Amino acid sequence: MSNQEKLAPVRVGCQGWNYEDWVSGAGGSLPVFYPRATRAAAMLEVYARAFETVEVDSTFYAIPSVQTVEGWTKRTPEGFTFSLKLPQEITHTRALGSGSVILLEEFSARVRALGTRLGVVLIQMPPQFELTTETAHALREFLPHLPRDIRFSIEFRHPSWMRRRVADLLGKHKVAVALTDGPWIERAEILQFIQRPTADFAYIRWMGERDLVRFDRVQRARDKNLQGWYEKISELRARTSEVFAYFSNFYEGHAPASANKLKRLLGQDVVEASSLEDQPSLF
Repeated sequence: MSNQEKLAPVRVGCQGWNYEDWVSGAGGSLPVFYPRATRAAAMLEVYARAFETVEVDSTFYAIPSVQTVEGWTKRTPEGFTFSLKLPQEITHTRALGSGSVILLEEFSARVRALGTRLGVVLIQMPPQFELTTETAHALREFLPHLPRDIRFSIEFRHPSWMRRRVADLLGKHKVAVALTDGPWIERAEILQFIQRPTADFAYIRWMGERDLVRFDRVQRARDKNLQGWYEKISELRARTSEVFAYFSNFYEGHAPASANKLKRLLGQDVVEASSLEDQPSLF
């Protein structure tokens, strides 16, 4: 077996799929991503032709309904995966405290219906969630309740959590530290978890400043930054069994283009927007 075959697979996708700015314009303009006149109900099915995974933001605002979960399954092929944000009522409103476990159990029961399509659940903490005696206690009490049959990653947005003892605690519960390229924590502090992952999988997010108003094209190319991440991912693949990687529109201005840049660096097949134009929607 070659060294390349031993490396963990990398699932590359976008943070969300339902964006009107991704629909190609009329009048013979170059394709953006979705074929012209694509309706919202068809977007997931078309998206799944180009990418094998997606991060879902809507679960941050509410536990998804049974009908929603069933719809995701029907609209995607075998092998496609959804990574879901844990509801903000747990992470932001309750800060992992009183009542969080009941909501966690309800959420977990609902999303298990995705079966093999369930990728990772992201525990996205707010920037004001700083490491204190109280918050450390809340995290220690919360982690043992995470179901073992679901993979979890936690995103800290305050640098006080970038400590070895926090990593040791997360490692005990097999929770991955989200490797987030964003404005909250210095990149060097995030990259330390490539050397010592806290789970047997990795979760990476590319964010960017939230100063863009349209998402139909790359507006600030970050090729050098992405090349650096590609080199780090190569290291990470030797230390984990699977890597999940998701791009925000705010990273460069158009998440599908950013995701395809990484796929090309990884030597993965890329589905161009022009080829999606030739395939009729099922909806």
